[in-house]
Amino acid sequence: MVELEPARLDAVFHALGDATRRRMLLSLAEGERSVGELAAPHRMSLAAASKHIKALERAGLVRREVRGRTHLCRLEARPLAGAHDWLKPYERFWNGRLDVLEGLLRAEDEAQKGSDG
Repeated sequence: MVELEPARLDAVFHALGDATRRRMLLSLAEGERSVGELAAPHRMSLAAASKHIKALERAGLVRREVRGRTHLCRLEARPLAGAHDWLKPYERFWNGRLDVLEGLLRAEDEAQKGSDG
């Protein structure tokens, strides 16, 4: 199990709280991208993209490397494992609730079949 310190976990959820940053992470999951490549689909300036990337860097989700004049970014997925671990109890909660609902619906279907037959 991966444990993140509270400040890092807060930074991860803050970073994931923005749709643009989530799309940037999806793009980085496919491979390394320049800041310009990350900015292009969102029709934003390099400065605006850089602000989003800085939020991802603070969360430890992105590592930026400067090669000449190009800033290349790559995904650092380890903090996502910590966020996933934090969410697991809620997954168990909802799975339990859905199991109960499924049982009720099956019982209702059986009762309906019994009254139709």
